[in-house]
Amino acid sequence: MTTAPENSRRLLTALAGLLLLAGCATAPPPRDSYRPTLPRAYISEESTDGSIYQSARDVRLFEDVKARRVGDIITVVLQESTSASKTAKTTTDKSQKTSIASPTVLGAVPTFNAPGLLPLDSNRNNTLAAELDSSNAFEGAADASQSNSLNGNITVTIADVLPNGNLVIRGEKWLTLNKGEEFIQISGIVRPQDVSTDNMVLSTQIADARITYSGKGFLADSNEPGWLAKFFNSPIWPF
Repeated sequence: MTTAPENSRRLLTALAGLLLLAGCATAPPPRDSYRPTLPRAYISEESTDGSIYQSARDVRLFEDVKARRVGDIITVVLQESTSASKTAKTTTDKSQKTSIASPTVLGAVPTFNAPGLLPLDSNRNNTLAAELDSSNAFEGAADASQSNSLNGNITVTIADVLPNGNLVIRGEKWLTLNKGEEFIQISGIVRPQDVSTDNMVLSTQIADARITYSGKGFLADSNEPGWLAKFFNSPIWPF
């Protein structure tokens, strides 16, 4: 048979476990998925001696040296700037007034005494007249705005070449500062036609782009709520 102190101890243990889970809910950003993709191992072909051009040597005489194979490097020019604003206001007002006169029966207005509502010795006569007056008003307002800007360059590698020729790019950049780390991660799909001759492409020309800019360390932790506050704001909290 369990006693009250044991039940309290179990409840505190379960609550502490939930708090620890809530504190660990924010996992560090995945880094392995943004590792550079290395090109496939080069296998030398048999070459025939005595010819000016050898098929075993990759020599391009009539085309630009543009990134188009797995492992090639592309520089992404970040030019992200978004701005959104929304304002809503709603006002409703409704009023109603209804008046019904007492009917006349055979030239006289019927009267009656309401039992239980008036004293028995009251000489006041009630009629069938009725009057209704109601009003309803509602007013609401909302205002939201958001803007952000991200500029700079990040060099990534080609992770895959799709059957239609589009390039899947992926990469990251980490900066270690004295108070923490800042990182930029980017992935998406690029058309070969959008890659310039110096192997640069605008971030606005990346399809299915996923750009992450965040940080780790003392400064980033100071902008995060504590683990107890995260627990009370998490879906686990039933209230």
